[in-house]
Amino acid sequence: MEWMLLIMRSDVVKKGVERAPHRSLMYATGMIEEDMDKPIIGIANSWNEIVPGHMHLDKIAYHVKLGIAEAGGVPKEFNTIAICDGIAMGHEGMRAPLISREVIADSIELMTIAHQFDALVLISSCDKIVPGMLMAAARLNIPAIMVTGGAMEPGIVNHRVVDLETVFSSVPKAASGELSAEELRELELRACPSCGSCAGMFTANTMSCLAEALGMSLPYTGASLATDSMKLRIARMAGRRVVEMVREDLSTRQIMSREAFENAIMVDMAIGGSTNTVLHLPAIAREAEIELPLDVFDEISRKVPHLSNLSPAGPYKVKDLHLAGGIPAVMKRLEPFLHLDALSVTGKKIEEIIKNARIVDEDVIRPLENPVHKQGGIAILKGNLAPDGAVVKASAVSEEMLVHKGEAKVFDREEDAMEAVMKGEIEEGDVIVIRYEGPKGGPGMREMYDILQVIDGMGLSSSVALVTDGRFSGSNRGGAIGHVSPEAMEGGPIALVRDGDLITIDIPKRSLHVEISEEEMRERRKEWRPPEKRIPRGVLKRYSMMALSASKGGGYEI
Repeated sequence: MEWMLLIMRSDVVKKGVERAPHRSLMYATGMIEEDMDKPIIGIANSWNEIVPGHMHLDKIAYHVKLGIAEAGGVPKEFNTIAICDGIAMGHEGMRAPLISREVIADSIELMTIAHQFDALVLISSCDKIVPGMLMAAARLNIPAIMVTGGAMEPGIVNHRVVDLETVFSSVPKAASGELSAEELRELELRACPSCGSCAGMFTANTMSCLAEALGMSLPYTGASLATDSMKLRIARMAGRRVVEMVREDLSTRQIMSREAFENAIMVDMAIGGSTNTVLHLPAIAREAEIELPLDVFDEISRKVPHLSNLSPAGPYKVKDLHLAGGIPAVMKRLEPFLHLDALSVTGKKIEEIIKNARIVDEDVIRPLENPVHKQGGIAILKGNLAPDGAVVKASAVSEEMLVHKGEAKVFDREEDAMEAVMKGEIEEGDVIVIRYEGPKGGPGMREMYDILQVIDGMGLSSSVALVTDGRFSGSNRGGAIGHVSPEAMEGGPIALVRDGDLITIDIPKRSLHVEISEEEMRERRKEWRPPEKRIPRGVLKRYSMMALSASKGGGYEI
């Protein structure tokens, strides 16, 4: 009876004589007559049996449903796809993950429009799925709350803490004989010991933490572990809270303000998050009708220090961040910088949420006066090679690679560059350029992670840089500069670079230049033609036709 005076979205499909057929179909799902007076809450769940970060999300959904029912709502679960970037890595499958982000957003939008849900609970983990769901929430602008699945426990091998990145970095050692087959086997069996998103601050856990910083998750959701029953309690509370949000008419765009996005970027810089956030946050903001240019990331990076030395660049895992106080503690530390009036799904302002947060471990969440780095973890570079910007994980670059000048070795796809590295054709001081791997050119903007691991395994990571219009895994480190925009397929300057050109990288000065004259650049442009790429029919072709530049988030042109 408490809902009788509230006009709900779902009334469109369940009220009035003409909706008798609709109600009949709902009764077929087990709903009863009194449910017709309650809000219907859609639960978008990316559970599946192939992704470790998702294999437990059915249990989280169960507790979300309990909370919704307790608060007087009707839970209705449906599924979306979810791709594991780790399994897709290093082959043609890596074209799929970024594209899947758009498919996920579209599928949630379609389910919500068709069934007129009053609100959404978004249950997800992993790289492109969390941002895809947040994009849908921003687009729909109805009450919504996100419950992320949590971080994986790190593995232990011979009393050493390990994770998936440890396995990747061990492959070149095994290939060279430095690591035995038995040692590699033991590592691969133990590095990923539980459900959850890979244990370091890679893209999956970065996005989970930023969903909380953005205000779209309950406090302590972002860094809590998949195996911790705290996650189930959070899920149940989220179910209750989303029903209250319907009563309050608290929709996503009231939470996803420009100030909230800036708060999320500040947290990103403080925790040394993945460079992929520079794709995802602008794409989410775009759905909320907010422009979030790359310059904002750089402006914030210059003033907000890097406070948590997390894997892959540092020794600590997401588990350590959670035990140190989680995202509320990080935001407590960042209080002088934050927009404290920004709202959260709790209905409270950030100021209220962080008021009682405690920083338990000052080695994991350092004081502002004793940071890991004085500036944030990500830097935006610009210059004649990247007029619209390029992205580097500055917190993971060695001191000797912060400024680098070398001859270009140019390749039109990752496989060709990998072959050259394996044949010993790359020398100290070189700058590997991999192009036609951007959103349109890939298509799908593949991650250039495997080649970074080989470069590292060959002892070249402190003397060889990599510049690409593709992107990198959240676990990348070294002189790796990605997202070069405009991309080669659009005729960006990276398409005009030739073997032997000198490329200058200066991360402190935020510059990326190729040392050729404007006149020479014009002459080369006259000769340039985009390569013919055999793009199969279907989703890859559609994406290549509609994809935006990486500098705008790599989503669809709409």
